[in-house]
Amino acid sequence: MAGSGVFAEIVDGDVYKYYSDGEWKVSNSAKTVSIINPTTRKTQYKVQACTQEEVNNTMESANAAQKSWAKTPLWKRAELLHKAAAVLKEHKKPIAECLVKEIAKPAKDAVTEVVRSGDLVSYCAEEGLRILGEGKFLVSDSFPGNERNKYCFTSKIPLGVVLAIPPFNYPVNLAVSKIAPALIAGNSLVLKPPTQGAVAALHMVHCFHLAGFPKGLISCVTGKGSEIGDFLTMHPRVNCISFTGGDTGVAISKKAGMIPLQMELGGKDACIILEDADLDLAASNIVKGGFSYSGQRCTAVKVVLVMESVADDIVKKVNEKVAKLTVGPPEDDCDITPVVTESSANFIEGLVMDARQKGATFCQEYKRQGNLIWPLLLDNVRPDMRIAWEEPFGPVVPVIRINSIEEGINHCNASNFGLQV
Repeated sequence: MAGSGVFAEIVDGDVYKYYSDGEWKVSNSAKTVSIINPTTRKTQYKVQACTQEEVNNTMESANAAQKSWAKTPLWKRAELLHKAAAVLKEHKKPIAECLVKEIAKPAKDAVTEVVRSGDLVSYCAEEGLRILGEGKFLVSDSFPGNERNKYCFTSKIPLGVVLAIPPFNYPVNLAVSKIAPALIAGNSLVLKPPTQGAVAALHMVHCFHLAGFPKGLISCVTGKGSEIGDFLTMHPRVNCISFTGGDTGVAISKKAGMIPLQMELGGKDACIILEDADLDLAASNIVKGGFSYSGQRCTAVKVVLVMESVADDIVKKVNEKVAKLTVGPPEDDCDITPVVTESSANFIEGLVMDARQKGATFCQEYKRQGNLIWPLLLDNVRPDMRIAWEEPFGPVVPVIRINSIEEGINHCNASNFGLQV
């Protein structure tokens, strides 16, 4: 169970602690942040609301720990990462339980996320040994005016303190995808988890604690973005920011200054269907890509651009598969579960109502109960509809009929989002 057994020390009463300088701590703020269960819409967990002073202390600890960690042999770094991966997979059930209750991830998918996160940590350890174990000799006569009388040896060095901010939809997997590469490369890491998903992230961090990493090397601070968000991203000890999320990333990039940024800020990924496509295969992938985890994925299929000549057929095949999707609570392993917050559900509904007002064809009846939205395919969507351009991050897939591949490509290129394939 979450917060029990080996995880008992990460919780104080009914409030989860934050992790700094190798210890689980209670904030001096005496404030907490509530985490709402998307299914029940009631408070499920509470986490510490850290102060700026506590963030500052954490940063100083991370900076000090990084100095000695950078001198730690690669094989030792990899050894500890492999150990953390094993601990993570050993305790997959309580972490998966948090994912179910915090972000309404279907139970089987929650377990899968934890297991593949462990696999990713091990993969990063091995790739780190391969990539970071290499150096390169450069010669000096590669451009005019120089002769081959000098040699230069290059190798990779750590950046320093990495601030990692993962999103709610994969708070474990997209956290370790930042943590493991940073650690194998000799950096220290401060994690600011999303509010929804924070408790799963805290459990994951404890697995790294149990693996025996040095004090201060990994930290996890929780709190309100309005109080510690800018303080974190603008902190002078931060040498790199890795952020996955939405428009907040644009604000971070403007405030962060001259430090390396690694950002993935959502998308409006298109599926283009031409006349010669395997329509059965296409329909299966549209449903899988558009509706898995209720469409709450950065790389989900968020618009289908289909040639008019095969549009009726593809819509029919997709509708047949949508009708078979199960809808309900994540504990029952349903295909469609509640979206993460009420505000998210309201945003999705706004896109749907705009499409209805402007004449889109509803292939299913629009249905919503609380945060739970039934899967919906919208046909005959036009470019003047918001759903044609905006990212719903929910179980709604728009279909735009096109008359040429150029029309489809032009629509993709006109998006404000970068493309991801």
